[in-house]
Amino acid sequence: MTFHDLHHGAEPLLLPNAWDFASAVALHAAGFAAIGTTSLGVAAAHGLADGEGVARAETVALARMIAGLPVPVTVDIESGFGADVGELAAELAGLGVAGVNIEDGRPGGRLADPREQAELVRAAREGAPGLFVNARVDTHWLSVDQESTVDRARRYLDAGADGVFVPGLVREQDIAAVVEAVDAPLNVLHVPAIGLKGLGELGVRRVSTGSLLFRAALHAAVTTACAVRDGDPVAEGIPSYEDVRRLV
Repeated sequence: MTFHDLHHGAEPLLLPNAWDFASAVALHAAGFAAIGTTSLGVAAAHGLADGEGVARAETVALARMIAGLPVPVTVDIESGFGADVGELAAELAGLGVAGVNIEDGRPGGRLADPREQAELVRAAREGAPGLFVNARVDTHWLSVDQESTVDRARRYLDAGADGVFVPGLVREQDIAAVVEAVDAPLNVLHVPAIGLKGLGELGVRRVSTGSLLFRAALHAAVTTACAVRDGDPVAEGIPSYEDVRRLV
């Protein structure tokens, strides 16, 4: 199935988000149908701040490494890194990337003017017509101007977006309302209280893990180090040295 097709299957596409080559390959080996990247993970792994537009080189470098995986790869480009979004989209498509995620949140907890953001979406679409352009609406994530969520989503779809991502949607009635109002696949972050099956029943077509896996990896690393220091048992199931060598 193409990446576009995966948004129209019987169940929502569960998209795990990687932050480096090893995490992407491990997720592919676990059988996931597509892989995304997490902007927080990519930025933080390089000592950079997320959402500040400073991790373009690191993001493209990761895309270059993982685009050859035998599953679709979609890349989080924040709000475009302050670059020519059409050129960036074309560069990523040339590497073999299947999609991009572009957000309307801005540093300082602000939202972009929706007309200006629509132009960025249009630039991505025109720069790489085959990419799945996922337009992220940050109204709920930032708790700002939430009443504009549907209007923003429709503007971005009119500009050429293929799907809409509204992180921060967690209530069933809010999710269902956006599904009803937006004629495109809706992407949300994993909501533990609802679960993948429940989100699918609400009409969600794509569920992302966002930065969850990166944060979980940090937690596991520190927990393991503390166990060694304190003489406690180390968790079972950790890949061996040779397991990782074979993986990559």
